[in-house]
Amino acid sequence: MIDKDNAADIADFRQRLLAWFLQFQRPLPWREQYRPYEVWISEIMGQQTQMERVAQYFRRWVEQFPDVASVASASEQAVLKAWEGLGYYSRARNIQRAARQLLDAGLPDIPADYDQLLALPGIGPYTAAAILSIAFNRPVALCDANIERLFARLADIDRPLKQAATRKRLAAMAQALLDPHQPRHFNQALMELGALVCVPRKPACNVCPVHMHCRALKNDTIEFRPLPTGKQRKIEIVMACVILRYRDRFFIQQRLADDIWGGLWEFPGGRLEEGESPRQAAMREIAEETGWRVRQLEPFQTVVHHYTRYRVTLHGFIGELKIDPPAPLLTAAQQAVWVSLEELEDYPYPAGHRQLVAALRRVKFPESR
Repeated sequence: MIDKDNAADIADFRQRLLAWFLQFQRPLPWREQYRPYEVWISEIMGQQTQMERVAQYFRRWVEQFPDVASVASASEQAVLKAWEGLGYYSRARNIQRAARQLLDAGLPDIPADYDQLLALPGIGPYTAAAILSIAFNRPVALCDANIERLFARLADIDRPLKQAATRKRLAAMAQALLDPHQPRHFNQALMELGALVCVPRKPACNVCPVHMHCRALKNDTIEFRPLPTGKQRKIEIVMACVILRYRDRFFIQQRLADDIWGGLWEFPGGRLEEGESPRQAAMREIAEETGWRVRQLEPFQTVVHHYTRYRVTLHGFIGELKIDPPAPLLTAAQQAVWVSLEELEDYPYPAGHRQLVAALRRVKFPESR
């Protein structure tokens, strides 16, 4: 078992872990050169997202925005479109705000200074530490969810991980074990081991390079570590929207900047009120948000999307305007456009509306007269 006060134990742990990492690390694109800008983008994208998925988005992102200056000079819509599908769109907006802040300060790239990093939008203590360690190889300890789970098993911690005393213990462990000569590889090795071997369910202890240092394995408590916590119940949200068509054009509107999905585009709609059916809600919402009265709505598709704490069910209806509509009121949007079926894909949407756009592309609509 590893003893954080035993130099020989720590040296053996570091050696075994680093040897494993150098052989089995995933070929993630930001590991090719460890450019500070790319490490920053990967850290923001990797928050609550699987690494394989992050790699796909990352490659597209850096092809379109290869550096700080290109993000700073891009339109917000281009940035949101490149981020589309990752969710948490405030993170993309914060990247652009941070890029512009850096250029305004005369800094062409992410700095190697903790306080300067914390002053940037969207960068908190963990992200700043990760950038310093991974991009600049600074000896800064990290403790993400994968590392917390790994440490809970190594030390056989029988307390909830979110307790203040436990978090303090985890931080002390991370600091004691950190290899000051190879912090970049060491911290990534801890995270990689948690992601590939010491996984939440059925960890592969038989191939773990540091299994001889694991107290939970010795005590046969692996399946109980970390200590299970009660799961939050999903909050159910039911919504309805109208896919409004006039001739060969579709109506979409851009959400207000301070909304939860500010700056994204959508079909007009909203949450069902008490006692409403989805169709009634759709008719009410189109009237409230545009001022138009649409009497005939046909069910199109119902989609479900899961967020961290929410399960959103979106009922999509199709309506058609027969005469040239007046300008919309736009009570819940900053602007609106009529676009062709092909042009719909040029805009960034929240997850549910994006699913409806994809479904529309599979429909053959009759020509409008």
